[in-house]
Amino acid sequence: MPRYARSEREALADLLLDLGPDAPTIDEGWRTRDLAAHLTVRERRPDAAAGILLRPLRRYGEAVRRRTAARPYAELVARVRRPPVWSPVSNPLTDELVNTLEFFIHHEDVRRAQPGWLPRDVPAGFQVVLWKRAAGMARLALRRFPADLLVQAPGFGERTVGRGGDRLRVVGAPGELVLFLSGRQRVARVQVDGPSAPAERLRAASLGF
Repeated sequence: MPRYARSEREALADLLLDLGPDAPTIDEGWRTRDLAAHLTVRERRPDAAAGILLRPLRRYGEAVRRRTAARPYAELVARVRRPPVWSPVSNPLTDELVNTLEFFIHHEDVRRAQPGWLPRDVPAGFQVVLWKRAAGMARLALRRFPADLLVQAPGFGERTVGRGGDRLRVVGAPGELVLFLSGRQRVARVQVDGPSAPAERLRAASLGF
């Protein structure tokens, strides 16, 4: 069985090393060093990683991430590449389920912040996995959006979501839809068809989790 989480992790680690600690990323205010620290904390510091989701712990989690970012960069990347087997999010039982999207998205966060980037060829099997995740993301991220949204990945599937109203169609490859639905609309190669006002509202919406 393909291990997409592992292959995306390895590709991201290679790219982080190639670019060095101060290259830009799509994540606002973060350089490559910051992203490596985020991934390290997420996998090795459950106490601080809780701040990613829980607002009361956000300040503490950010403080730990900043301290982690001060460590030698090569060490941070090595930790990204080889997570501990005890990690609740990266052990052999959870890695593929929890980390496939995490590392695909962050790999693209780095790739698409570099000059001259181009979409990469994603294997068909991986695209099937990404569409399943994108369909679930659409249901959660867009369920309250005030429009009737048809989310389509040609050749893979479609899903209707939203609260109803103006009709919009969101079309893209599975990986592009994942990026769009995770709040990275500005770099996602996705086509939005429909009335201009709700379409622009969708492109500017705070999506993701």
